[in-house]
Amino acid sequence: MKKKIAIIGAGIAGLTLANLLKKHTDHEFMVYEREESLSLEEGYGIQLATNSIKILNQINFDKINNEKIFHPRTVDFYDIQNKKICDLNLSKFNTSEAKYTTLQRSTLIEFLKEDIYTQHLRFGKKTKEVSELKDKVLIKFDDNTNDLVDFVIAADGIFSNTRSFFEKKKNEPKFKKAIAARVILKSKSEFDINEENISLMLGSNSHIVLYPINQKKELNMVCIMRCKKYEPDKVKKLVQEIILKQNPKLKNIFEKEIKTWPLYFSPKIIPSSNKKVFYIGDAFNGFLPTLAQGAGQSIESAFEIFNLLTKDKLDKENNYFEIRSKRAKIIRSRSNLNFFAFHFSSKIMQNVRNLFLKFLVKRKFFIKGYLGKVYKN
Repeated sequence: MKKKIAIIGAGIAGLTLANLLKKHTDHEFMVYEREESLSLEEGYGIQLATNSIKILNQINFDKINNEKIFHPRTVDFYDIQNKKICDLNLSKFNTSEAKYTTLQRSTLIEFLKEDIYTQHLRFGKKTKEVSELKDKVLIKFDDNTNDLVDFVIAADGIFSNTRSFFEKKKNEPKFKKAIAARVILKSKSEFDINEENISLMLGSNSHIVLYPINQKKELNMVCIMRCKKYEPDKVKKLVQEIILKQNPKLKNIFEKEIKTWPLYFSPKIIPSSNKKVFYIGDAFNGFLPTLAQGAGQSIESAFEIFNLLTKDKLDKENNYFEIRSKRAKIIRSRSNLNFFAFHFSSKIMQNVRNLFLKFLVKRKFFIKGYLGKVYKN
């Protein structure tokens, strides 16, 4: 049965769902974005494993310009002094149709907006009031427009405004006492790394990730540092105290313009209290970035909602929360474990971790159990 759907938020999750609905169903839908435009800032790399590439290929992602993406085959582990520990083969999860992919977030957003920008996307739409009316949901926006829909799909991020209208139970994101700093590198001159691979450098209370984001092999570098409080004007000092103290050779990199942000996570996984309202992407659960599955899980959750809609089960035999929470718990537990293991401050613990890494990355049981369950959904 044809339904009318409001998608709140034009990020990766919301736009993926919109594209799936447009290409494969006759459901009526509109994407509402509170900002005045899409964020298409260059930079901000993302990693997409085969689980999300398979989904995106259903909306023709396999036709994207190959110059704008890259397919790294290996993760190289280093210590913070750039001494190699071991490497992990990612290509074993690849198929001819779906390969581990890295790219700029803006490249994916550009692709996702292409078919829906004119007819199915409205900007400057901040929700003012919601109410139920004859088994439907009435959404009123602060520009005095409204929409009466069968379902509301909230894709408005970890600080979801939609939750505040529908949920009595609070699930405020928590600061992880860590921050991220990002730089786009045109060359790898400061590093002794293979620029075609993902490089993961592990330090005391910190780690650095580098990977190519296009065929030019421009590198996205993200540095995660533990700190008790996020103070943007003191980031340079934090870099000096944590990173450069361990490896002074990286000084030139952090003299470039860097973008910083605090790391937040969702403390609990809470179901929707309204059978007409569903949460996807970070609005469902915000992950730490240490498994590189934030974008992937946004895509997956959109696909799960799409499947239920096409089977006309979203308001009948609904098991979305059960499906999504099971997946979210797997991703969250591995992300948290990585965050813990990457940041040992003790040299003894670092050496023990490195020995375990060397052993585990060559063992099929570990690869299949730890990453296989994530990448091969």
